[in-house]
Amino acid sequence: MIARGHSVVIACPSDSNIYREAKLRGIETVSLPINRKNLTGLLAMNKFLKQNKFDVVNTHSSTDSWLVSLSLAFKSKRPGIVRTRHLSTTVHNKAATLWLYKKGNDFLVTTGEKLRETLHRDNGISLDKMQSIPTGIDEQRFVPTEDKLAAKQNLNLPTDKKIVGILATIRTWKGHEYLVEALSSLQRDDYHLLVVGDGPNRANVESKIAALNMNNKVTLVGNQDDVVPYLQSMDLFCLPSYGNEGVPQGIMQAMLCKQPIISTDVGSISEVLHHEKNGLRVNTKDSQDLAKAIGILLDDDSLRAQFAEQSYAIASENCTMTKMVDEMESIFQRVRR
Repeated sequence: MIARGHSVVIACPSDSNIYREAKLRGIETVSLPINRKNLTGLLAMNKFLKQNKFDVVNTHSSTDSWLVSLSLAFKSKRPGIVRTRHLSTTVHNKAATLWLYKKGNDFLVTTGEKLRETLHRDNGISLDKMQSIPTGIDEQRFVPTEDKLAAKQNLNLPTDKKIVGILATIRTWKGHEYLVEALSSLQRDDYHLLVVGDGPNRANVESKIAALNMNNKVTLVGNQDDVVPYLQSMDLFCLPSYGNEGVPQGIMQAMLCKQPIISTDVGSISEVLHHEKNGLRVNTKDSQDLAKAIGILLDDDSLRAQFAEQSYAIASENCTMTKMVDEMESIFQRVRR
């Protein structure tokens, strides 16, 4: 948006990751105590919006949506409000919650069509008030490699193994432990697991790796400023999530890097993972089903290559940063006041 000439300000708590990262990128960022839905946060948000004349405010979670909507609820002159919903968690039909979704904003963006359909079916929100826009991936950064061997060498990964990779915050519902169990059950030595990312469930994942005697078969690299080289080194991308997903960015990033995908039918994942076209869909919380799918793709170089090409084609058409910004810009122009 900044590159297109728009003025952008990010308001967030000073202890949040986005505050630190936005500052590093030179984006105008304002610290507000909006971690929770309380009077302190509401007063801070109200003051901030009163002092700044925005055309549009885009909220991204329950907390900031409540604080913004309540701050602007009774203003005759206010900016347009766009709520972006990223997760597939249940929206309850309480009166206050329905007010927030139906009256507390001018437009809703979901990160997957399935999320949009669910809000319409279960919560009665008009389809005309919503649009599905997957989070866009920078197609100039996330590109395939021409030399996978060199990609592995540059990261000190084994060049004689197929790299099975996962890129995700290490939370329980991302399914890391099921992935470790699945690979262990295969009882083969031609793979190496690459875990990119960090998170609150890391200690449990490390315990699982140790308990299954897989330390020499797994590399955990933590959070990385640039994940592209890691995605390029992979031969196969797995994300066995079992909850809370929209369309995971890690899957779309892997697809733009020409990776075959194994994942589940959670949230809107199936909008980018087309079973037996660019990857395989497995059951949630089922390490044996996951192991079977991994085994199929480890054994078939041709099928992996076929899926990889389809991944790239699907992501290039549907999941790019350019497409997302085009569509979000159009919505912002429509609701601006």
